[in-house]
Amino acid sequence: MSTGSEIIAVLEYMEKEKGIARNDMIAAIQEAIRSAAIKSIHFGHDVRVHINPKTGHLQAWALYEVVDSVADPASQMHFLKAKELDPNAQVGATVEKEISPTLLGRIAAQSTRQAINQSVRHFEKGRIYEDFKHQVGKFVTGTVRSEDRGNLFIDLGKAEGIMPFHERTPGEDYRPGDQIRCLLLRIESSTSGPEIILSRASDQFISKLLELEVSEIADKTIVIRGLAREAGYRTKVAVESKELNVDPVGACIGTRGIRIRSICKELGNEKIDILRYYSDPVEFLTEAIRPAVPRNIQIDEADHRISFEVSEGDLATAIGKRGLNARLTSKLMNWKLSVNKEASHTDTDFSQRVQKAAEGLNDIPGISDEMAQKLVAIGITGLDVFEGVTADDLQSAGFSPEEANTVMASVQQFKSHNS
Repeated sequence: MSTGSEIIAVLEYMEKEKGIARNDMIAAIQEAIRSAAIKSIHFGHDVRVHINPKTGHLQAWALYEVVDSVADPASQMHFLKAKELDPNAQVGATVEKEISPTLLGRIAAQSTRQAINQSVRHFEKGRIYEDFKHQVGKFVTGTVRSEDRGNLFIDLGKAEGIMPFHERTPGEDYRPGDQIRCLLLRIESSTSGPEIILSRASDQFISKLLELEVSEIADKTIVIRGLAREAGYRTKVAVESKELNVDPVGACIGTRGIRIRSICKELGNEKIDILRYYSDPVEFLTEAIRPAVPRNIQIDEADHRISFEVSEGDLATAIGKRGLNARLTSKLMNWKLSVNKEASHTDTDFSQRVQKAAEGLNDIPGISDEMAQKLVAIGITGLDVFEGVTADDLQSAGFSPEEANTVMASVQQFKSHNS
């Protein structure tokens, strides 16, 4: 890196391909050469380096303090010798002695190249925020470069982004070279510079897809009032129209479902429920929990909880597999939900059977009478019914986190002791 042509080549490449200003690159190279010179050839000296921005011509000078008695020849020069370099040199001043760049030698050249590479990386990372800050919350498209412990590294052209494992959609598989569309979620600061965080699992990814596909959302005729998503499985979206003659649900679904199919295809056939938003929580619940029909709805404003019952046939639908439907409905409405099975008035034996089932569950150490009654009320009438049930399912059905965890722990302990 000692010739002017090599330096000019670097400057032109960085300016054209990387967008790094020539003056900034020159400053970095000068400092790199200065550091290499001090550490390698002129150890102990201070050094000044200058690069001509037009020709790339390199000059370097070793700096000496002018003294009348030299104690350190590496950094001091007697004033009589200094006057040979500068007739006006005086004790206490500094004189410069030009050195040849070739004297840097092989070690200095290698150190210089390493320092230049580090400077380039620093400049490139420094530009990431400026280049991408206006794209936060928007789609970006890139090429998968590699995968490490579930994290995808994606080439975005001028920078590399990372899609952490938890921001990936379950079931999607990408290989190096694949094109991928992501949401630029945020730009984080790290010790190595700004880091672009990408996502396909966030709620915002769905919002942006809808905005892209549904012109009425893009022009604000239709507003997304709520969105709840479990990436890769199901999403519920509540929409409202600002114009009476525009059907918000129909507009989002599109003619013969063309719009919603396009979105589902992008998401690997994740199920999307588009429903009408209601400000009244009872109407909203009725819309959101469909096709289950809620009955005996009670609203607890203080606890921000809605308790309701469904028929025995609707219970599995209302709760959903692993509690998914109830959990998404709760998130969409921003209300806690308590789902219970409606008592059958035609079954004279019902209360007795409930009591018998509750007594059986109550035999499990740690499960109280109250907990047993609540379990039976949601259809869990025996130990075998717990297969596949999680603490989240119980919370979706109205159990507190503490109760849900206690029940699951008690059942596991009871099974292990009796296996």
